[in-house]
Amino acid sequence: AAAPATNGHAAPAAAAAAGAKVLATPVTRRMAREHGLDLASVAGSGPQGRVTKADVEAHLAGGGAKTNGAATRAPMAPLAPLASARGDQRVPIRGLRKKIAEKMVRSKFTAPHYTFVEEIDASALVGMRTRMNEALAKRGEDLKVSFLPFFCKALVGAFRQFPEVNSNMDEATQELIVRGDFNIGIAASTESGLTVPVVKQVDRLPVRTLAQEIQRLGQAAKEGKLKMDELTGGTFTITSLGQTGGLFATPIINHPEVAIMGVHKMRKRPVVVGDDDQIVVKPMMYLSFSFDHRVIDGAVGADFAYAVIRQLESPELLMLEMA
Repeated sequence: AAAPATNGHAAPAAAAAAGAKVLATPVTRRMAREHGLDLASVAGSGPQGRVTKADVEAHLAGGGAKTNGAATRAPMAPLAPLASARGDQRVPIRGLRKKIAEKMVRSKFTAPHYTFVEEIDASALVGMRTRMNEALAKRGEDLKVSFLPFFCKALVGAFRQFPEVNSNMDEATQELIVRGDFNIGIAASTESGLTVPVVKQVDRLPVRTLAQEIQRLGQAAKEGKLKMDELTGGTFTITSLGQTGGLFATPIINHPEVAIMGVHKMRKRPVVVGDDDQIVVKPMMYLSFSFDHRVIDGAVGADFAYAVIRQLESPELLMLEMA
């Protein structure tokens, strides 16, 4: 049979079945997300039932999308609970664990991630830390400096070269807020779940003070005594898996930040060095950086990572950031 005549424009598609994929452009999806609108509730007037920006605008205006009589899409059916078998145990996701889950989902499905991994020769870093702890011990100070303060200082030096990495993404206005302060979150694993206490203005803290603040916040996190202002205001996050092991991981960005650095286990292994290809045993470590590809291009992310690495491998450069 011949196809029915049209006026030159595709008629809006009939409502999709419950659970069917809604066709829409990224711009339309973002607009719906910003207004808390389920696209399945909007009838599309575009090709193959695609929901357009105009459809969303009409729906929000209260008149609904122009459908020329087409039915509205049926809302998605609620998920059916999974079946349980004998011996299974259901554990409710609530409290801090639920907040962590929601934040991770929001970050992963809002910011398109990519991860850059590189290794560093930690010989100079190990030597600097050893000498500093020996000096503190001779003074009778009960403080052992970890590697984290040095990572923080190296990041500050890189932020000065790439300020866009020390930023927050404002989803409401679609603006990148380049922060003036360097507030670095240190991810901490606790019995209740993952928390990220924030060390404020790390560029203004001497290494010893920075080490003390990291220890204080870490202890407060374990005891569940962190204050709200110690959990907010971060511009970048470090997550350390050094004690756990593994080769490297792909850390999830702590949204609305736009980047995160993963620190991994330091291992001694043979490395080929020099023009004469000598084999030397060195302490080597992988660093993994995840970036929000919407605002940090791949080349910029790699350059930022190498700016961090150069300082960690060269104490004279790192000293410039040690207030």
